[in-house]
Amino acid sequence: MIKYEGRVGIKGSYIILLENSHDKELEVGKLGEIYFRRGFYAYVGSAMSGIEARIARHLRVEKKTFWHIDYILPEMKVLGLIFAELDAKYECVLAEELSSSFDIIDSFGSSDCKCRSHLFFCPDYERLHKGAFRAFLLIP
Repeated sequence: MIKYEGRVGIKGSYIILLENSHDKELEVGKLGEIYFRRGFYAYVGSAMSGIEARIARHLRVEKKTFWHIDYILPEMKVLGLIFAELDAKYECVLAEELSSSFDIIDSFGSSDCKCRSHLFFCPDYERLHKGAFRAFLLIP
């Protein structure tokens, strides 16, 4: 379980790193059935009213399914979180960078922007982790 202790109300962008232990199809809201390969995923998001509260919500077991990520989190293991305190939303910058290096899950998490996706797949955790960290270095 990820626990944050410190200043509250940090706004910014984040990437949640996930592990899918076996191939499976999952129902993801209006996107319908999506096939998820065994391997590792990076989900990009922003929380301008507080990353701690957003992550805590994501990790809660009992919650209303609202975002695409809500449909898959119960089926995958959270391995890590990378975030940056920022005064503006940079999730699309992060998503664009990840889309150049990793497989995308079409339209996932990007219904309110022009990105192709905010969820990315890689069979190699170390490569995905390094790519996610490197994406934050591109934020101005």
